[in-house]
Amino acid sequence: MSQVAERYESVRRRVRDAADAAGRNADDILIVAVAKTVGPPEVRAAIAAGVTDFGENRVQEFVAKHGLFPEARWHFIGTLQSNKVQHVVGKACLIHSVDSLKLLERIDRVARALGVVQPVLFEVNVSGEGSKHGVDRIEAEEMLRASLEMPGVEVRGLMTMAPFARPESVRWVFRDLHDVFESLAAMRFNGVELTELSMGMTNDFGVAIEEGATIVRIGRAIFGR
Repeated sequence: MSQVAERYESVRRRVRDAADAAGRNADDILIVAVAKTVGPPEVRAAIAAGVTDFGENRVQEFVAKHGLFPEARWHFIGTLQSNKVQHVVGKACLIHSVDSLKLLERIDRVARALGVVQPVLFEVNVSGEGSKHGVDRIEAEEMLRASLEMPGVEVRGLMTMAPFARPESVRWVFRDLHDVFESLAAMRFNGVELTELSMGMTNDFGVAIEEGATIVRIGRAIFGR
């Protein structure tokens, strides 16, 4: 068994433990292996170990790895500039980082031109950190309303990044995102079904799962430093 396989199995055990602690089914939680710092050999090893979903945060790397490993599901998880949307739409199974109405509109236009519907998540800046991208609760609602007139996008949920700190000290970030998610889902906009909460990384994914994460983005714990 490769080191990547051993680490991936360890992450799966930790996901199961966190899900059990929260009274949840571990099968409802998707592990996205963040491949932003690794090359093709590590991705190949992860696929051999059973990883199905990978995340990239740079467009050039996303396109290259998507081309090398089309059998995998590729998520775009980084900041996406409007002028690079055309390289990601139709290739990403999910764009996690839609952080403005302008970007959402651009994704919709490109998707319609390609004849596809692009699944997306809204990035919400729960912590209020200036260094973090994302919209606030009110902007998320406005974007969700606007998406009703955008046939090229399918809004599936929300994403956030917590400050790097002790897991217990950032629990409130995940709890607050879950609250935003619940309030938006309760509005029951026609044709919109919010199902995904992308939150939690190597440092804090256990707490994120306890607070309702359906997708965790794990890099270091799978691929090493």
